[in-house]
Amino acid sequence: MSTDPNRPAEASGSFAIGGSLPVNRLGYGAMQLTGPGVWGDPKDPAEAVRVLRRAADMGVTFIDTADSYGPFTSEKLIKEALHPYADDLVVATKAGLARTGPGEWRSVGRPEYLRQQCELSLRHLGLERIDLYQLHRIDPLVPLEEQLGELVALQREGKIKHIGLSEVSVDEIKRAREIARIATVQNLYNLADRQSEDVVDYCEAEGIGFIPWFPIATGGLARPDGALGKISAEHGSSPAQLALAWLLRRSPVILPIPGTSQVAHVEENIRAAEVTLSDEEFEALSNAA
Repeated sequence: MSTDPNRPAEASGSFAIGGSLPVNRLGYGAMQLTGPGVWGDPKDPAEAVRVLRRAADMGVTFIDTADSYGPFTSEKLIKEALHPYADDLVVATKAGLARTGPGEWRSVGRPEYLRQQCELSLRHLGLERIDLYQLHRIDPLVPLEEQLGELVALQREGKIKHIGLSEVSVDEIKRAREIARIATVQNLYNLADRQSEDVVDYCEAEGIGFIPWFPIATGGLARPDGALGKISAEHGSSPAQLALAWLLRRSPVILPIPGTSQVAHVEENIRAAEVTLSDEEFEALSNAA
């Protein structure tokens, strides 16, 4: 349990990204701070700023974004809300997905493009160094050695500290680790979608942070007669909070990043760090999915 009731994210425990950047495990994902289709400005930019500040006030020290969210809208809002950044705040961003319109995404892993996007992210976030820079997708048209090689070059130049991957298999992580030191992996993973189970296990065994995106998707489990619905009623916690508590219990390397564009929801999500599942509840939720 958190020693400071005003900073409940601390109750989620800590994880050191790359062995050197400690963060509170329950973070915030900033994809929803944009317009429809993850495109353009949000309907209420002032509320987006309030969400970011409230998350930080509640003890969130890990915020995940990407150049493609907007594009650049999310990064600019993070700077507006939180710059100059607290010493313990880690802002992670990603590159490798180009945007051509609402809901449209295209992998681009050419080295010159990744370098350009890194320079733009540094500017938009107001940073001299990005603590965690993630390859948003592996571009199948560009050799992996060239994509990660450019990130290693940026790392040597001091523009990024740690390198991460997104939407990869165990075999792809192993290939990548022959080229660069991989600090984190970000894959789709939640209580209802466990296709990356082997990736979670691999990351835990290797001490690699695992960042599940879409962490509170619950599907039919949240129905009143579903496992989440039943335990939620008994527990006095929302289904979303239980889904996050399950992720935190699932592995010590998991860093959930629930996202929202509303202050009330960010407060509810972060309070999930204070929810403790019994062994029986954890097993019931695991088996139900």
